[in-house]
Order: sequence, then C-alpha cells, then structure tokens
Amino acid sequence: MNGVGQTVPLDQYNYALTNFRIAHDEVEKQRRQLEEQERQVAALRERIATLEGGQLNQGPKVNNRGTSTVDDQSIRQAASRLAAHMNRWAAEIVRAPPVPLNEIRDAILTDLYGYQVKEANAPASIQVQNLLRHILSEAIAEGIINCLIVTNSTEANIHLTRIHDQLFSRDPLVACVWRRQTFSAAVESFTPELAQTILSENLHSLGMLLSRPGLEKAFQDLHEILNAAYSFSRMLHAGQAGGGGMDAFYRAFVPELGHPLDPGQLELTRRCMKSERGEVDLVGATVFPGLVKVTLAAARGKEGENTIATVVKRAQVICQCALVGVPTPQPTPANGPPPA
Repeated sequence: MNGVGQTVPLDQYNYALTNFRIAHDEVEKQRRQLEEQERQVAALRERIATLEGGQLNQGPKVNNRGTSTVDDQSIRQAASRLAAHMNRWAAEIVRAPPVPLNEIRDAILTDLYGYQVKEANAPASIQVQNLLRHILSEAIAEGIINCLIVTNSTEANIHLTRIHDQLFSRDPLVACVWRRQTFSAAVESFTPELAQTILSENLHSLGMLLSRPGLEKAFQDLHEILNAAYSFSRMLHAGQAGGGGMDAFYRAFVPELGHPLDPGQLELTRRCMKSERGEVDLVGATVFPGLVKVTLAAARGKEGENTIATVVKRAQVICQCALVGVPTPQPTPANGPPPA
C-alpha cells in the first residue's frame, strides 16, 4: 500500500487511463444503441397503433384508410340506414310499378330459384315489396359483403378474396393487417360496369326488367343502393373486428324463402301470432341480411384449425303469415322440374 506522497508509476497511470477511456467509450456506445432501440420500438408501437386504429376517433363513420374500429352499435346504426334505403326503393317501385307486379314477382323468383318461373295468380303489393327487399338482400350479401371489393375489376376482387381466405386460414392476425391495409386503397364507389356485373350475377332477370327504356330512375336508384351497401361492407372489412390479438371478419347470410323461423338467427320485423302460439311458421322474405363474426380457433386434440361463426346481427325477416295472410308463391318451373 502506497503511503502519503508516493506517486504511481507513469506506465501504470497510462494503463489505467487507457482502460478508463475504453470503458467510457464502450458505455457511451451502449447508451447510443439503447437510445436507437428505444426510438425503433417507439416507431414500431406507433405503427402498430396506426394499424389497430388507436390514433383515430371512434365512431360509426369509417373512412377509407382501413384503420377504424367497428363495434356492434356502429353496425346497427349503419345497417338501419341501409335497410331504410332499401325499403324506400322497394316501396317506390310497388307504389308506381314500372311493369306489372306479376312480372316483377316472376323475375325475382327466377333469380332466386335459378330457373324460369311463371305464376298465374296476381301477387299482393306487400308480397312484391318484400320480395324486392329479399332479392336485394341476397345481392348485397353475396355480391358485396361476402366478396372483398377493393377495385373496379371483378377478377381482381375475386383474387383478393381468395388471398384473404388463405391468409386467414394460416395466420388470422396477418390477415387482419393485410385486409385493412388493402382497404386503405379501396375504391370509393362502384363504376357502372362493376355495378352491372353484380346485378347480372345476383339478380339478372330483375336487372334486365328494370333496365328497359323508361325505367332509368329505378335502375339509377338501385345503383345508389349498391354503393351504399358497399360503404357498409367497407366499414365491416376495413375496421378492427377482433381483439386480443385475434382476427375476426364479417360475413352476411340470408335465410331462404320458406325456411323455418329460428330465433337465434332471425328477427321478425312484424309480430307473428303463429310463432307466439308455438306453431311453425316460415320465412316469407328477408328484409335485411344477418351478420356473423368469423374467427379462427385451433381445434385442440385435432389436426388443423376450424372457424367459429357467431351471429352478431340476426337477419330481419317477415313471416309468411304476415304477408297479408297468404303464403309466398311457390315457384312452378316453366321449363321442366327444378334441379335437385
């Protein structure tokens, strides 16, 4: 031990000073690395928050950036507005029918059953009005909500829908981010060509009927409804439907005519005395599609994964007995028996 007044040899002093500088430089280097890591983590968290919609205002209105969240209340409000639009369109056609009601009825049933239908009896206006809402619900469900419409190309939209299905089956969280990022560049509205394609695929006979000369107003209003339905669909698909790291997306369903009433999937828009008495009643028409939330859950003890569909909005229907007391006309094929 050195005493007071003793000095440290120069070589030892230089050795200690050099080691101190090296240690100081290493600590400073580590500090800069930690700061850079913190900046990267903060940027990553900000990016995740943007993808999850955490930095946007919550509410029923969803923009086209694909980053909003969607809840049951938003769905109910948007669905109510769209349903009212559909009902006004059907009521206006029935109030001043551009063609005889039986032609409208037969065109709808032809589209529904896939073969030509000709009924002899004259339909009631309430039947035709609700059949219009039913066929329109099917077109919206299958042609718009259940197909990811991002571009004005039908082929591209089908391809994008398949990509999403493949991603969802492999990694739901990746599918969630991909779907919402894809919708950030989605078209704002349909082109007339895309609308015509949807009509020809889902309600061909009715669309041909309403595209006759002099019926431009009814056809134009139908185009506006399709655009409104697309906005509703974009709200469902571009928003965050799941939580806790799990993805979920919405699919629509429309019960068939004559389907037994199921309280778990169907909601009557009018009181049904037969149902209240416990008697079996059937679907007369669907006035707005139902919605299910689809999630992917691992099947424990089994290989692979399966989907779980939870009804989040029951389909709005009117029973057969409410259609002025008579059942919806059953189709009679004009060209042979219906397909099995």
